[in-house]
Amino acid sequence: MADRILVENLVKRFGSVEAVRGVSFQVGAREVFGFLGPNGAGKTTTIKMLSTLLEPTSGHLSIDGVDVMRERQRVRQMIGLVFQEPTLDERLTGWENLLFHGLLYGLSAADTKRRADPLLDMVGLSDRAHSLVRTYSGGMKRRLELVRGLIHRPKVLFLDEPTVGLDPQTRAQVWDYIVRLKDTEDTTIFVTTHYLDEAERCERVAIMDHGQIVALGTPEELKRRLGHEEIRLTTPPVDSGLEEQWREQLGSALSGGEGRWIYQTDNAGHDAAHVVSVMGEAIRQMEIRRPTLEDVFLHLTGREIREEGPAPTMAPPGWRRGR
Repeated sequence: MADRILVENLVKRFGSVEAVRGVSFQVGAREVFGFLGPNGAGKTTTIKMLSTLLEPTSGHLSIDGVDVMRERQRVRQMIGLVFQEPTLDERLTGWENLLFHGLLYGLSAADTKRRADPLLDMVGLSDRAHSLVRTYSGGMKRRLELVRGLIHRPKVLFLDEPTVGLDPQTRAQVWDYIVRLKDTEDTTIFVTTHYLDEAERCERVAIMDHGQIVALGTPEELKRRLGHEEIRLTTPPVDSGLEEQWREQLGSALSGGEGRWIYQTDNAGHDAAHVVSVMGEAIRQMEIRRPTLEDVFLHLTGREIREEGPAPTMAPPGWRRGR
C-alpha cells in the first residue's frame, strides 16, 4: 500500500507547551483513516499542519510524496477539507457554491459541472442542486460539502467531525457516501470523530493523547490489545460454600459476588460451556461482552470519549459560514 500521507517525527511547540511530540505515521491510498483523541490531545494541531494551516516546529510531512511545508500551494491543490462548522454560503444555490469552489481551483464552469453531476447524483442532491442552500436540511448541507471537497479531485480529503449534529440515520447515510467516495474517487479519507461506531468503519485508527500516538491499528487489532473478553453472569444469592466452590473451580478469572459475576477469558465462546458446567442451574442470565473501542480509548487515555465530545473546529481564523 503506497503512502498517501507520510508523517515523520512531527513536533509542534507553542512557547513552552509541546502540543505534538514526535508523531510518526503513514496513511495509504484509498484508506479510510480515523483519528481519535481527547480534546487537547494534539489531533487538531496535527491536521492543521498536514493541511498547511499551521507550520510545524520540526519533522517531515508529505502528501502523495509532496513536501507539505516546501510546496504548500501544490499541496493545497491536492487536498480537500470539510470543516466541523458549515462553511457553505447559504445565500447561494448548491450549484453556485460548487461553481465558486471550482473556480478557486482553476476549473472552468464546464469542468466543474462535469465533476459535480455524478457526485451530486451519488449523494442524492441532483434534484436540489439549484435550490438555495438555506433551504437544505443539515444532512443535505453535509452531503453538499462532501461534493464540494471532491470537486478538484483531491488525493486526500480531511473530514473534521463530519456528522456532528446529524441524526443517527443521516449519520449512517453520510458514512455510506464516505466509504463509496474513497473507492470511486481514488481518495484517502482522513477523519476525526468522537463517535466510536463511526471509528469502527475506518480501516485503521490512531488514538492520540498528550501529543503522542498511543495506539495505531485496525479496530479489531486495537480491541485485541486489551487481551480479554468477559462472561457476565447473574445468579440469585447463594451460600458462601457454593461461592467458594465456584472460585476454586474457575480460579482467579472469576470475580464478583452477591449475584453478579464476571469471568475474564481470552476466548469467551470457548470457555462459556465450562462456566455453565460449574455454575449450572444457578445462572439466571449470561452475557458475553467483548472489548469495544470505547474500552480501548478509556484504557489508553483514562477518559471516556463521550465526556470529550467534538473538539473545537479546525477552520482557519476568519473563516465564516455564509449568512
